[in-house]
Amino acid sequence: MKPHGAVVSVLVAGLIAVGTTVLPGAAQEPKSGAQTTTATAPVYKPPLRGAPSGRVGGGTRSGSARDMFVLSALVPEDSGLTISEQPVLYWFISSATALPVEIAISDPRATQPLLETRLPGPVQPGVHRIKLADHGVRLAPGVAYRWSVTVISDVNRRSRDILAGGVIERVEPPAGLREKLAQVPRDEFPFAYAEAGLWYEALDSISNLIEAKPSDAQLRKQRSALLTQVGLPEIGN
Repeated sequence: MKPHGAVVSVLVAGLIAVGTTVLPGAAQEPKSGAQTTTATAPVYKPPLRGAPSGRVGGGTRSGSARDMFVLSALVPEDSGLTISEQPVLYWFISSATALPVEIAISDPRATQPLLETRLPGPVQPGVHRIKLADHGVRLAPGVAYRWSVTVISDVNRRSRDILAGGVIERVEPPAGLREKLAQVPRDEFPFAYAEAGLWYEALDSISNLIEAKPSDAQLRKQRSALLTQVGLPEIGN
């Protein structure tokens, strides 16, 4: 799948609000009274490695005042790092869509996509994830893979695709990270990963905490703060 002339992170009219599975806390009003032991947000420290610019999207375009959506890959502006062979990728859509949605990963060393899959629809609004382990996909160290989420507005005119994406690169774990993780509770994992510059682990660990405690408003605030640090649009608490 090679979309051409893709319109990125865009507001699109005419979508029908129908449901499918969405991660807990992604598009819900938080319940009051729930708190975590950590009051501050994780601070992401991007690696100083001269990584290539990776994020596609982030802007918006005017559409109808009714039934619009924003599509975003939840990635930093530059190449995001992971220590996992089979990491989890996250993306966001602000409104439901019955249009086809595709996820693709490309390897710069190959002509064919490493992964190309169409998600079952309709797709609900909120934060979504795709686990590479579910698709048997493994990342090699030191390769800058590009991945994308695409809403196909017209299967016969792929130039109208709505696309967002980013770059992911697998690296070796930083020195001392595993020892640090062994000494702190799981609700501090996002802080340790963000400080180490491991974007995908930081986002996955905070999202897993939200899934385990969907009524915890503080966790959702921490995730929103993490996303804001890399210039991503507001996804709601």
